[in-house]
Amino acid sequence: MRAPYPKASLNVAEPKAKRVIWIFSVVVFLAVVVLNRVQAPAPDGLDVHVFARINAVLNSLVSLLLIAGLFTARAGKWTTHRAVMLAAMTLSVLFLVSYILHHLFAGDTAFGGQGAIKVLYYIILATHILLAAGSLPFILFTAYRGLTGRYPEHRKMARRVWPIWLYVSISGVVVYMLISPYY
Repeated sequence: MRAPYPKASLNVAEPKAKRVIWIFSVVVFLAVVVLNRVQAPAPDGLDVHVFARINAVLNSLVSLLLIAGLFTARAGKWTTHRAVMLAAMTLSVLFLVSYILHHLFAGDTAFGGQGAIKVLYYIILATHILLAAGSLPFILFTAYRGLTGRYPEHRKMARRVWPIWLYVSISGVVVYMLISPYY
């Protein structure tokens, strides 16, 4: 038997929430773009690629949490669903910090593969980047609708956003696995 929907845990007017979500999304996008162009010397003894490994682990965990979120939603376990999805969002924020640190200290890593694998790598990388950059506000809008108790709208949006978020998290791991031999 499905549990009743939980009470809304967030009380923020939609116009204000929309402004905050769009501003936050633009700031994150600009921060990633700008900080991707900056390189700083790494502290002595730091393996700068440790952040890439952390990113792969975080993306793997987010993928697992997203799948768990799907199953908990389908089972009507709303409290568990909320906790799982908030954990996925938290790990995504940690990923973002680790991603910025990796690029700050390591810069860009050229892909060294040749032929078909190189084409595949760049296709996966391009779709990963475009979808990651474009999905943030929609992930946040989906969460906002769930946290404010607007469950039919949340469900409708989640059906579109969830597969994209899952693709982004999985493709991030695939990109790491394809490029890691070239570190």
